[in-house]
Amino acid sequence: HLQLVESGGDLVQPGGSLRLSCAVSSSDPNAYYIAWFRQAKRKRREGIGCISSSGESMYADSLNDRFSVTRNNSENTVYLQIDALKPEDTAEYYCAARQWLCSVNTWDFGFWGEGTQVTVSS
Repeated sequence: HLQLVESGGDLVQPGGSLRLSCAVSSSDPNAYYIAWFRQAKRKRREGIGCISSSGESMYADSLNDRFSVTRNNSENTVYLQIDALKPEDTAEYYCAARQWLCSVNTWDFGFWGEGTQVTVSS
């Protein structure tokens, strides 16, 4: 049984940084590719980045290098580092899991966490 739990969302001032966590509970967490997505109000959910158990990552073309996905297999946790936060980064952030290959497309993922809210405001 796979469970994903996000944490780390907060109210942050513009220009700040934040690290979100996705705790992966499974009999074999390393079997899954883990991706991060976000969804702002009245907008579609969009992919941010994905990481394999070996640490290989990929990112959505639409995003710049302010986002970084890392993984700590000993802690069964995947992180999303966001730097130079902007008000437009305000969204609910989700992690998701799939087997086979990394992806940043929402339709490729069947397992989702509940999300963690990030609000960027002064």
